[in-house]
Amino acid sequence: MKEKLQIEGITCQACVAKIERKLSRTEGVNNAVVNISNNVASVDYNENIVDINRIIEIIKKLGYIANKIEKNNVNYKKEEEKLKIELNKALIVIVVSFLIMYISMGNMFGLPIPGFIINNSRVLVLVQLVLTLIVMFMGRKFYSNGFKQLYKLSPNMDSLIAVGTSSAFIYSLYISTKIFSGNNHLIHSLYYESSSMIIAFVMIGKYLEHLSKRKALNAINKLSEIQSKKARILKDREIIEVDIEDVVKDDIVIIKPGEKIPVDGAIIEGITQIDESMLTGESIPVIKNINDKVYSGTINKDGNIKVRVETSNSETLISKIADIVRDAQINKPNISKIVDKVSLIFVPTIILIAIFVSLVWGILLKYGYVNVTGNKLEFVMTIFISILIIACPCSLGLATPMAIITGIGRGAELGILVKNGEALEVLNSVDTVVFDKTGTLTEGKIKLVDIINTSNIGKEELLKIAYSIEINSEHPISFAINEKAEENGIKKYEVDRFKALIGLGVEAVINGKEYYLGNRKLMKVNNIKNINEDILVGFENKGMSSIILSDNKEVLGIFALEDVVREESINTIKKLNNQNIEVIMLTGDNERVAKNVSEKLGINKYIADVSPTDKYLEIQKLQKEGKKVLMVGDGINDSPSLASANVGIAMGNATDIAIESADLVLIGKNLELVVTAINLGKAIIRNIKQNLFWAFFYNLFGVVVASGIFYGITGYLLNPMIAGLAMGLSSVSVVLNALRLKKFK
Repeated sequence: MKEKLQIEGITCQACVAKIERKLSRTEGVNNAVVNISNNVASVDYNENIVDINRIIEIIKKLGYIANKIEKNNVNYKKEEEKLKIELNKALIVIVVSFLIMYISMGNMFGLPIPGFIINNSRVLVLVQLVLTLIVMFMGRKFYSNGFKQLYKLSPNMDSLIAVGTSSAFIYSLYISTKIFSGNNHLIHSLYYESSSMIIAFVMIGKYLEHLSKRKALNAINKLSEIQSKKARILKDREIIEVDIEDVVKDDIVIIKPGEKIPVDGAIIEGITQIDESMLTGESIPVIKNINDKVYSGTINKDGNIKVRVETSNSETLISKIADIVRDAQINKPNISKIVDKVSLIFVPTIILIAIFVSLVWGILLKYGYVNVTGNKLEFVMTIFISILIIACPCSLGLATPMAIITGIGRGAELGILVKNGEALEVLNSVDTVVFDKTGTLTEGKIKLVDIINTSNIGKEELLKIAYSIEINSEHPISFAINEKAEENGIKKYEVDRFKALIGLGVEAVINGKEYYLGNRKLMKVNNIKNINEDILVGFENKGMSSIILSDNKEVLGIFALEDVVREESINTIKKLNNQNIEVIMLTGDNERVAKNVSEKLGINKYIADVSPTDKYLEIQKLQKEGKKVLMVGDGINDSPSLASANVGIAMGNATDIAIESADLVLIGKNLELVVTAINLGKAIIRNIKQNLFWAFFYNLFGVVVASGIFYGITGYLLNPMIAGLAMGLSSVSVVLNALRLKKFK
């Protein structure tokens, strides 16, 4: 049996590993996967051996709170409240941190500071200390979790923050005691602002993380909202309106034109056209007859129909898509954190080095192997603190978040809205880009691209007749004809009689003459000869749709319609091919249309006639082959694929659900921003690696100097003040390097 649990208290990958390891070792649990992006666990267990309450209890003993996730029952209000708390904390920390910086450094830049603070060293120290304690209290989770993980020998990002900021704080506290003893010249050796600013930066990152988690939950919520809340059912020869939850299998549901279909089922009476674009992405409505399937959330365009319900509300196709999105987010591979890997070795190593070197010096001093002037304990403490300060991993902690935060800002300037900072890291390794067709590679809107006159009537006159007829219609094809006519300034005729013929087309009378505009069936029903089948097939082979205009005797003309390719699509595909990135097109459209579009774009691989589930499975298949997949889409039918892909990008004109499921959103319709996003991801990874190099350079070189290894030769011992300055320079170099991303083009 499989169960999904929402877990509170997860802060890092170490938490995930601990929960997975414990559950996997529990008898009766076959598999346990926890996703840090939404704190959801998927547990596969044998209910005859262990029940879900026992599993929840095990998680509780590890220090976390777990609750079952019911279908379509996520506590969004609670998530919203958590997000507000995190935002408020981050704002307080930012304000207080900048206040500390202003007080400690403002005098250097001639900024006004109250005299009772700036003229009294002790007051200046106390103000910075109190404000720093406020910041550390607001960020206390970093210390409780960081030191706990350090104690368990599994240091993580929180451990870096805890050790780094504590080192800066302890050093500053040590200097504060010196200042209170009368050493006022040490006032500029305080680094309270360093520890507070690190916490501020990280809390901003945590806020962005919570924001990303909320977006993931919203995707599922919006899918649920698509379904109708009410339905009209036929019961005892009466039509009654009931809640959708009360509709059961085999009920007969009545659906009028223009209404959203509330259930999954089969038509038992009536003929209509259904707008299934929310499922298939294709804008042309589908003709539905008796026994044809209809799906919840699609729209009944023009016929009264009766539908026999075939599934319960929780088993509709749209509910299954919601489940796929949720599962995709749970099973989405977690990104291996460079800094977490580094901290696993670096943090405990530095602490052990500081302790070891201090003990060695202590022994040398105790037994007289080395003589020093002044207090021996202070000498040893100076070495210990200098090592921790100069090797303080603050710059390591800043390396990734500073690059990502700067990259997010630059992305927004370029028209790329980044919802998930981790996605920028993954973009570096993308080797396969999968595009949805309709609305992504194409405009997603039918356009009139050609008119063939098969009579002596000119093209402009044919368009005028069609425009006069179709202006009364709500069909997407009518919009294409009307748009073309209005572009050419064509005036319409007065129509005496208009009638929509479900599944066929329309008929109308203009100036006493009868006209038909529709498909082959309409022509055959009215005994119109010579429908020019070769022209129709020619259009179809090019991936176009067509409608026929005739009077009551003969075909007058044929209109070719097409969902046209975006102008920038071809250039985008070329750029991706030049980077040796494989491009694949997925579409719910037929083989002919898919082949035609792919040839126009220069795409070598395409898959046609795919459902939303098929798209999701294709992404999974590529990932199982070891591909790093980027999915680009715009519709509800793309949301499972966007959530499942290593990186999901939604177009700016996408549906809300596609946007919620994606990691990045392109502001506007410029498809070339997909290439820009990939290049931005690569630039960010380069920047992170450069940051880590500089951080290591300072740390490793500094440790050698701080350990006192040159003391016996030169008599020089690194002053903690210089160590603190080096630590500050390390962080400054990382920040300045990250800011170079602002110049990314």
